[in-house]
Amino acid sequence: MGHAHTHHHPKLSGKKLLVSIILNVLITVAQIVGGIISGSLALISDAIHNLSDVISLIISYIANLLTTKKKQTLHQTFGFKRAEIIAAFLNATTLIVIAIFLGIEAFKRWNNPQEIQSDLVIWLALVAILGNGFSVLLLKSDAKSNLNMKAAYLHLLTDFLTSVAVLIGGFLMKWYSIYWIDTLLTLLISIYLLYLSWSIFIDSLKILMLFAPKNLNIQDIVDEVSKINHIKNVHHVHIWQLNDHDIHFEAHLEFDRDINLSDFDLVCEKTEQLLKEKFNIYHCNLQPEFNRSDSKEIIIQD
Repeated sequence: MGHAHTHHHPKLSGKKLLVSIILNVLITVAQIVGGIISGSLALISDAIHNLSDVISLIISYIANLLTTKKKQTLHQTFGFKRAEIIAAFLNATTLIVIAIFLGIEAFKRWNNPQEIQSDLVIWLALVAILGNGFSVLLLKSDAKSNLNMKAAYLHLLTDFLTSVAVLIGGFLMKWYSIYWIDTLLTLLISIYLLYLSWSIFIDSLKILMLFAPKNLNIQDIVDEVSKINHIKNVHHVHIWQLNDHDIHFEAHLEFDRDINLSDFDLVCEKTEQLLKEKFNIYHCNLQPEFNRSDSKEIIIQD
């Protein structure tokens, strides 16, 4: 059976996550206290979101440490490579739950708007904007290449944007006494959270369920591999992602003649090169067959 995997992934910075965690702890404490004093549901909503940021960033930080520090062993043959996908799934799930909670609270207060101490809301929103804005800039580059970091980045980005909305609401309440804007902002924040978190939730769930990457067409891969000399049929195919980057491919290769082991090694090298160059697949397991009486379907119902 042939197998190969050699590739390089961008190194992520755990220090950036740690700085973001410290900033968000300070912001969360300030907003919770300020929200209770001012009576602002939007500010408390932003504080709850910030609290979820702290939790998500801690999860992301631990996952990042596990992924980068822990190596494969005889009992953990993949190491902790999937830790960051689990972290992304948990973070997206918490965002969805928080969004639903905030939406329910906003509906409860809709018919009963309360007077808000707008000055405190404005100052705390400014603090949150500065803190989250700095954190967003810290994680922006890593978010482009890693689903876990993207989930943490989106947590911070949405909180930055919601803090901007809370700031605008604070000025409207201060200048025009439009206190129902606090409830409206809370509802909009909940909808926005749902919108941003849903795609990460689905993407991480698909990886955990071992779905094939959506950008790959299995039939195209089979057709290309079948063009290699002496391969008669490609069947019993499995393609899945271990994490954001590691795509695994396994298949049975039926040959048109009874080849020897050195010939099979050459076929493996050609297949591995093809999968790497055309489909960005760096892990493959290939099982040779000749005149074996089994199903030749691409996907076998196990």
